[in-house]
Amino acid sequence: MQPTIRNATAADLSAINDIYNSYIIGRNTSFDTAPWTIAERTAWYAKYRPPSRFELIVVEVEGHVRGFASSGPFRSKAAYDSSVETTVVLDEAVTGRGFGRLLLGEIIARLESRSELHRAYALIALPNDPSVGLHLELGYRTVGVLDEVGYKLGRFHSVQMMELAL
Repeated sequence: MQPTIRNATAADLSAINDIYNSYIIGRNTSFDTAPWTIAERTAWYAKYRPPSRFELIVVEVEGHVRGFASSGPFRSKAAYDSSVETTVVLDEAVTGRGFGRLLLGEIIARLESRSELHRAYALIALPNDPSVGLHLELGYRTVGVLDEVGYKLGRFHSVQMMELAL
């Protein structure tokens, strides 16, 4: 089972959508409250078409997309343009096998090669020790916790904000 990391294509959107949607219902991992439609995912993908300042990659195992990682806008105001937010999402069937490390490591390498970028941020819904640990191992540091910032599943949830100097 040799994983391949590659740029995502429009053909990957269905798999990306299925993986992401599996974290929405019944979980606080994503603060989305309804699954994405393929039309919404296609519109989201537009920001990754060349020439784009953002990255979208997938890990493929035995011909199947099993996870993805992306960078995207941190905030919408122009002064934030040198910062990005990173995201890593894996098919639950392959967690714990190092694919998240491969994906996040590749996103970091790509971001570090871009002179216009200064910081990367990860916002992790708590509790999520595996994700926090992965980000710490790859150089992120905790810069704060947004206490009870999101309401889902009948209760408030906190988010850990992590930062990586590029």
